[in-house]
Amino acid sequence: MTDLLQHFSELQLTWFIGLFLGIILINMALKGFFNVKLVEKTGMKKGFFTSLSSLFNWVTFYCLILLFLLYFSKSSWLLYPLYSNGGVDVSLFLIIVAIMIVSLADRLLKLMMRYVLTPVYEYYRIDRGLGYTFNQIIYYTLMIVAIAISFTSVGIDLSALGTFFSVLGIGIGFGMRNVAGNFVSGIIILFERPVEVGEVIQIDQKIGRVEKIRLRSTVVRTAKEGVLIVPNQYFIEQIIKNRTGAEMMAQVAVSVEYGTDTTQVEDILREAAKKVTESTDGILSAPAPDIRFVDLRNRSMDFLIEIPVTSFEIKEQVESRLRHSIVQLFIENKIALASPVIEP
Repeated sequence: MTDLLQHFSELQLTWFIGLFLGIILINMALKGFFNVKLVEKTGMKKGFFTSLSSLFNWVTFYCLILLFLLYFSKSSWLLYPLYSNGGVDVSLFLIIVAIMIVSLADRLLKLMMRYVLTPVYEYYRIDRGLGYTFNQIIYYTLMIVAIAISFTSVGIDLSALGTFFSVLGIGIGFGMRNVAGNFVSGIIILFERPVEVGEVIQIDQKIGRVEKIRLRSTVVRTAKEGVLIVPNQYFIEQIIKNRTGAEMMAQVAVSVEYGTDTTQVEDILREAAKKVTESTDGILSAPAPDIRFVDLRNRSMDFLIEIPVTSFEIKEQVESRLRHSIVQLFIENKIALASPVIEP
């Protein structure tokens, strides 16, 4: 504080505080203007305003940091060397600059991918999965460069750092085999694209849509279980059903007692499927619901009902309504379900 007072008069400090608050007020005024004038009066989408507001916040943040560095650039405490490495005197000033390089690179890359590369992909009709792969490669490559530049600016020798990590890697390699396997599997998925963002897949009887493919894991959103975080190695080692190009079917299996009139059971199941089809949205008009006698056992007879639906989100809702309808019709027609077989 004493050093600060030595270099700045009360007038200079007043100017600094005034400019600091002025930048914040300008940010608030601009966001308020765009919110009232553009969103409410012109009907502009809220998503655009959210992105614009985020941009204003980041510009304001960097303006405040630059203002701070400019006003205190001659202060000894800001330029005081904390340590020396490789002929570089590392001060608080250099550390702040290094952090700004990494954070600015992260922000600019995300803006470029969203507002520059995405329209380019759409113009040249590059599919979503391939575009996502390009974005990931560009992002991680340039972020590694930005981190390397920031490390160099604060006197960290990257060759020595590489040697340190190679020695460290030998020691912890066995304990991180799964992490390394998932990382390599993530790279394979990004290049070979066995699954892509937006596709519908089936994992252990759970159907979901791929939302994000990261280097270690893949995010899959299901209708019932919520979000699944699946290790990338699972996609390489296990059999995954890609349901994107296949018809989505709501399926209900029914077992009735042996000796029941099978023709009557099929008629009842067809009537149940008809009721659900007529009263539920999200069911395709073609193909028609399919009722099949699928298996014959010692004490039961198995039937399967399949109804085509538009998406996996509606699938479980249709199956639930179909079960309600089947139970009601079975009770009315005195059809008994098969009892489970108890093993001796």
